[in-house]
Amino acid sequence: MISIGGIIGGGLFVNSMVAIANIGPAVVVSYLLTGAIVFLVMRMIGEMAMAYPDTGAFTEFARMGLGNLAGFTSGWLYWYFWVVVVAFEAIVGARIMAQWLPPEIPPWITATVLTVLLTGSNLLSTRSYGEFEFWFSSIKVAAIVIFIVIGLAYIFGWNPTGQSTLGNLVNYDGFAPMGWSPVLVGVVSLIFTLVGAEIATVAAAEAREGEKVIANLTTTLVFRILVFYVLSIAVIVAVVPWTEIAAQSKIQVMSPFTMALDKVGIPGAVMAMDIIVLVAVLSCLNSGIYVASRVMFTLASKGDAPKSIVKLDSRGVPTRAILVAAALSLVCVVMDAFLKDWFSFLLNASGALMLFIYMTIVAAHLVLRKRIPPEKLQLKTWFYPWSGIIALAAMGAVLVAMAFKDGSRNELIASTACLLVFIAAYFVFRRKRTT
Repeated sequence: MISIGGIIGGGLFVNSMVAIANIGPAVVVSYLLTGAIVFLVMRMIGEMAMAYPDTGAFTEFARMGLGNLAGFTSGWLYWYFWVVVVAFEAIVGARIMAQWLPPEIPPWITATVLTVLLTGSNLLSTRSYGEFEFWFSSIKVAAIVIFIVIGLAYIFGWNPTGQSTLGNLVNYDGFAPMGWSPVLVGVVSLIFTLVGAEIATVAAAEAREGEKVIANLTTTLVFRILVFYVLSIAVIVAVVPWTEIAAQSKIQVMSPFTMALDKVGIPGAVMAMDIIVLVAVLSCLNSGIYVASRVMFTLASKGDAPKSIVKLDSRGVPTRAILVAAALSLVCVVMDAFLKDWFSFLLNASGALMLFIYMTIVAAHLVLRKRIPPEKLQLKTWFYPWSGIIALAAMGAVLVAMAFKDGSRNELIASTACLLVFIAAYFVFRRKRTT
């Protein structure tokens, strides 16, 4: 359930509107490309995790394959990414709840309360985190399955006209009205919404049957991506003309799932989707605090973070790592309220970070695969080494496309600056440690 909870975040329900507006119906292809990249990387992580089950955070494979610099940088980048995501999800949750709360309560107060509450659940125990995630995940999965069934019925004739609405995919300036470059560049924002599948490899270290969890995750990930993302988005653009979604995005950002249900004529669609989006946001927030704390704990255990972080309470919970991650996420929440430009920079800087991290993991896999004894290869990455080379080329192509597109160039620059800061931090930290 941790893996399901991680892969279905608030981004699917909300950010998909912007993606559809910028790409058109061809956004389905963007999701397919993104899903293929995530699946290949997860297959590689799964192979390495089963060969080296006691590694801890998956970013440690970068250290094993490429050295301490890669381990330090990828670990801290991943931690930074999730600290920002936790703040972002808390802010989104607060904006949703604003319609049910007195207007005098500012959103940043609500976001703070949400973060504190889910930090508390993480502090209780790993089991407490898992129980929260189980119920969050159950609600999200049920909602998406019901949405797809209703949407498919509408598409194939259960509508006022009695006609199929598949024409919506091509009737409004074609399948790719903006051209194919946005399809490629769109992978960056969509990877942001798909990130989370790798959380299971972090959690596996605390599970009784961690290897079985990882094997199950990697073998079912294709199905999850195809159903939860590709099929649900395809249903949306087949039910609602993409031009209507684009027009709405200029007025008010809302869930395209809500627009689709409203088109079908489901009463109470807006309220229902607001609740489901809130659940997805809280789930992502919960998972973000969990994974950020575990990655920081692993970094500290390797000497790449203050040793004081390597401390567990009587229940085996890394309390200090959780509190540090939550505290910095709260700082980001306050920045969004009072220093919005600063938080916008931090958010933009996280844009391409997952591509950098995934590229590092793929490169590490290309090296580590040669060292893994044949008897330890319980889960093999298909078409090695070509699958890794293709994945690197695909992610490299996305970065190049970002560099040549005005709307995404600043994100790439901010992400690169963030990468360079952590590389410099490695050398400063190493110098202090050796003197």
